[in-house]
Amino acid sequence: MAVRNSKTGDLREACVKEALAIIARGGIDSLSLRDVARRLGVSHQAPYKHFPSREHIVAEVVGRAFASFAAHLEKRPRSDDPYIDLGNLGRSYLDYARKHPLHYQLMFGTPLPDPAQHPEMMVKAEHAFATLKETIAGLPGRQSNADVDLDALFTWSVVHGLASILQTPATEQLGLRKATISEATAHTLGRIADALGGTNRKR
Repeated sequence: MAVRNSKTGDLREACVKEALAIIARGGIDSLSLRDVARRLGVSHQAPYKHFPSREHIVAEVVGRAFASFAAHLEKRPRSDDPYIDLGNLGRSYLDYARKHPLHYQLMFGTPLPDPAQHPEMMVKAEHAFATLKETIAGLPGRQSNADVDLDALFTWSVVHGLASILQTPATEQLGLRKATISEATAHTLGRIADALGGTNRKR
């Protein structure tokens, strides 16, 4: 895809798209600005007008993944029942991981660029975690911010674990029944709700 005659904004966008394509083909270690330039048919210095280093374009790609992820979570169905809302958030998380495995890998399976050097990336990353914390803060019996943080970390760990497992052939290799896999999401999210006090709520 040659962009020699493209406008400045077009080149920036083309660099980001090509960087994502390179990562998709060969992983994060295969990405270089020189390769981005070569594939776009521009001078090897051209990408540096927008991204001073490889880390900057990685931060942009990862930041966009987090922004897309947070927007997906925000679109989840809402409920007046805080436990149902938490379950909807978990389903939305798993749905995003299934539909966007490359973005998911970039967010949670790759070393991030230095957060201190890329604060915009971290703002987008923190937005997604803040959504989880706000949802948990709405559950009955929350006693402190520390309590919310710990429960958010617990919830994230469990859902992330399920999402990661479902992206591998491990369940098939272990011979688990298809019915077990199809029930895993509801079962896992139900267990999380129970652990966070859902067993005591009025049905």
